[in-house]
Amino acid sequence: MPAICYIHGFNSAPASFKARLLRERLTRLGKSADFRVPALPHRPAAAIETLEREIGQLQAPVTLVGSSLGGYYATWLAERHGLKAVLVNPAVDAPRLLAGYLGRQRNLYTGEEYLLTQAHLDELAALEVPAITRPERYLLLVATGDEVLDYRRAMEKYARARQIVVEGSDHGFSDFADYLDEVLAFAELL
Repeated sequence: MPAICYIHGFNSAPASFKARLLRERLTRLGKSADFRVPALPHRPAAAIETLEREIGQLQAPVTLVGSSLGGYYATWLAERHGLKAVLVNPAVDAPRLLAGYLGRQRNLYTGEEYLLTQAHLDELAALEVPAITRPERYLLLVATGDEVLDYRRAMEKYARARQIVVEGSDHGFSDFADYLDEVLAFAELL
């Protein structure tokens, strides 16, 4: 049976809204056994190591679902491992975006505090994917009301991929429940 690995965003955690919605829906469908939501370290290189370990443990075809910074990671992993990826308001320019957040940080869910440094940005830059190679592997969900990212940048980067553009909404994609079935169908779980 296909599997899903949800990749949370910057200063988020497995308890995030979208991860919980996916888990609940898959549980109702009796398909939660192959659902993973790893807690990611704040260092990008360590986050990628964690994600590759999780993906390696799943025996089934894996679809990545990445939100914001998780979408940036999902793109790199999809290209490296030939996986499918659903990208929700992805941070297309993560190193540039996070440069504005250098300094002390606190995870919104765990309370963990750490210092965001240039080394983090360098690790993110090493994960840059200039262009995707197989657009049919991607499903892009973006909100025009995203207050953090310019949704048009994602539309440009994933121009040949299937795109769902939601008028309004927000960076957290509070309308995610309305698109769960499309995400699960793309992952071949419906």
